[in-house]
Amino acid sequence: MNQYSRRKTVEAFPRIPLEGYLDLTYRCNNDCLHCWLRIEPDSQEIKDELSLDEIGRIAAEAKGMGCRKWIISGGEPMLRPDFPEIFQLITAKSASFLLNTNGTLITPLIARLLKKRGVSLVALYGADARVHDAVTRRPGSFEAVLRGIAYLKEAGAEFMPQIVPMRANFHQFEDMKRLALSLSPRWRVGATWLYLSAEGDPVKNREIEAQRLTPREAFEIERPDFLIDEEPAADGLCAYETRADDFFSDCIRAKHDFHIDPYGRMTFCGIVKDSALRFDLRRGSFREAWEEFIPALAGKIRGGEEFRVNCGLCGLRTDCGWCPSYAYLEPRRFPAKIEYLCRLTEEKRRIKKDWIKTHRRYYDIADITIQVDSDIPIEDKTFLPYVRSFEVETPGKDIIRFRHHFHFPAFENVDLGTKVYQAGAWTIFKKGGSWIYFEGAERGNLARAGKIAVINNDHTHAKIYHMSDRVFRWGSLSSLSLLPTDQILLARILADRQGCLLHACGVSHEGKGLLFVGHSEAGKSSVGKMYAGQGVLLCDDRIALRRWPDGYSIYGTWHPGELREVSHLSAPLAGLFFLEKSDEIRIARLRDKAEVVRRLAACLIKPLATADWWEKVLTLLERIAEEVPCYDLRFDRSGRLVDRLKEEL
Repeated sequence: MNQYSRRKTVEAFPRIPLEGYLDLTYRCNNDCLHCWLRIEPDSQEIKDELSLDEIGRIAAEAKGMGCRKWIISGGEPMLRPDFPEIFQLITAKSASFLLNTNGTLITPLIARLLKKRGVSLVALYGADARVHDAVTRRPGSFEAVLRGIAYLKEAGAEFMPQIVPMRANFHQFEDMKRLALSLSPRWRVGATWLYLSAEGDPVKNREIEAQRLTPREAFEIERPDFLIDEEPAADGLCAYETRADDFFSDCIRAKHDFHIDPYGRMTFCGIVKDSALRFDLRRGSFREAWEEFIPALAGKIRGGEEFRVNCGLCGLRTDCGWCPSYAYLEPRRFPAKIEYLCRLTEEKRRIKKDWIKTHRRYYDIADITIQVDSDIPIEDKTFLPYVRSFEVETPGKDIIRFRHHFHFPAFENVDLGTKVYQAGAWTIFKKGGSWIYFEGAERGNLARAGKIAVINNDHTHAKIYHMSDRVFRWGSLSSLSLLPTDQILLARILADRQGCLLHACGVSHEGKGLLFVGHSEAGKSSVGKMYAGQGVLLCDDRIALRRWPDGYSIYGTWHPGELREVSHLSAPLAGLFFLEKSDEIRIARLRDKAEVVRRLAACLIKPLATADWWEKVLTLLERIAEEVPCYDLRFDRSGRLVDRLKEEL
């Protein structure tokens, strides 16, 4: 997402505090090698932690302003004896929760308490007690976390093991993955780079730095997902893109979440540890913090010359996860460069370049670039030749992204939003800013789906999940999306660009675009044959049409009919003809605009059509009827049609 796109997104949504991050304590019963926040379980800071009543007041104020979800963390949050009461209090009126825990203090009572709409992330630091307990420096912690997970399973509470890779356990990474999968079908990898001490303790910093993975190891763990620069980073790094030195302005404007530390100090991000950037909720209200204090921080911290000559001008900036908050944790200066991130980014750029060569292709259709990314390499045999004829080396300005994954995400017990369509093999849900397509879900049984596509609101980004990679590896595919036809998505995408797909034959003849509209047996391929050698056949079955400020254009598609010939070219539309086979040639201008709209609508290629799509397309058809010469065309097989149309146009 570029800076302009991000600002457009921010402007489209009001600034509401939807998600709250609450660290209940920084005390922890483990003493992990890599931990940047931990203090002793009996630390004196216990007296400064928020009370149950204070947490209740803050949660109520946040709820009143729109907070729907809480992310609860620490330290180890269950080290607080009043954890059950706190959890009940802040989740009672929340849509969901996420809990970060080391799992060692989970009891049957707590496990039953966690059986709400939400997920507990349980940290795994090794595949066996020897490695896990060496990381935590607490003998018996591995056995304790497995016991806690068993309690969660018994209670039916939703949880995910979270693998935290570092130098001490990296040699067991594959074993840790297998262990996680044996415990739950859903698991994840935690951040693959480690923050330095929140307090700036040099002894602790050296300990943390010793646990950081090499750049190659860090990116081998998560590739290729982390390489997709159009999405937020998947490796724990912020997507902090600005080159300006007014630090945090874009971040504050974009955020719909907030962070509260154990002592009631609130700001816009949990990594921010400078006390000057935190608001004391014991001395003021949540509303004051959200509406006055946090917005006032935008631009308060400036990068100056140090930032400008280093990160601000760096050619690696677009791939780097640098953030002034991270810099504050390293050399304790907001504008400072972070040498470890420099090395990570250099390696990321190298791997990304190699990955793109084999896993990404661009295809141009109707002045739209479709970027296709795949978890497995795209080969010459992957798509049929007439699809490959639309391949281009570089993308245009208007880019649609399809990303293929060859595993199913876990949708069990997940709120999919509102069901907006169900017919045949398709079920569609709308949730927030996403559409969720299920193909092959028999009678709404999502577990029987053949494919799942998660698509953003304007259908410009699609993550398409497949049950296996067998079909993709076999090749000879006629669809970039691997749905039965790309028309399902293209028809929607075009509607947002004053365009549509039609059952039609398109020809470019002497610089003019001629569009012959009709269903099967209307004669589209017959007309295409008549223009053989006299023009460019764009396609004899499916044509894209778009309205531009200076007129209309027609475009070939990779969906041919009988002639099996397509072209990626386009032509300015000079005339639109509704076909009918006859014993004569007769061309009659259609003056009844309602009739034109009706006949065009009958030949539309429809997506899984919802009301919003119909509204856009019908508006387009009305404009076509007003602005494009439309004809009723009856023709015979004599071949004289081409000359007659020259005379007419």
